Amino acid sequence: MGIQERKEREKERRRQQIIVAAKRVFSEKGFNKSTMEDIASEAELSPGTLYLYFKNKEELYASLSLRILQYLHIRVEHVNKETELSPEQKLEKLIEAMYDVYDFDPLIIINMFHLQSSETLKNLSPRLMTQIEELSRKSIGAISNIFREGVVKGVFIEKHPVALSDIFWSLFSGVILWEASKKIMNEDKDYLKKTLAIAFEIFSQGVKIEKFSSK
Repeated sequence: MGIQERKEREKERRRQQIIVAAKRVFSEKGFNKSTMEDIASEAELSPGTLYLYFKNKEELYASLSLRILQYLHIRVEHVNKETELSPEQKLEKLIEAMYDVYDFDPLIIINMFHLQSSETLKNLSPRLMTQIEELSRKSIGAISNIFREGVVKGVFIEKHPVALSDIFWSLFSGVILWEASKKIMNEDKDYLKKTLAIAFEIFSQGVKIEKFSSK
């Protein structure tokens, strides 16, 4: 292994060390109350070292979302590659993938949805913004392909596949954010997956052309 490669590996290892520490701090204190000093202490590094890798805590917060988006893209692409499945079966697999994405890291996916609807995005570096935009675009595009196939085969209603994927994603994120907010007010109200199941059922029935719908 060359000196340059060793340096790159060490840099990536340190970066991951910071991200892991940030996740623990954000989980314990929440985004607003967390500081770069808190994260540096958790990572057992100096605050100055953190700024060599991330320009602010917003960047650290957003970096956690990349893992979710990468996993989302992998799962949806896997559904697309199952060519033996019908469009209806692919939609069922897509819904299963959404549950997997949520279970991958519930806290981070909730934070990601808050991030995408806040002013925090304006504080990110162009490089990180580009990464988030590209992964989001690829994921929505992969979801769109599932609906496009269904529309072409006459199984799904004749609406623009991107619009259908946007609605599907909005439904997913909206239910998660709403149910998460309810749980903050009352921890006993944990109906997220039950509500998601109803939402996905209604969406699935609505997107299918009547002759293909289950009776």
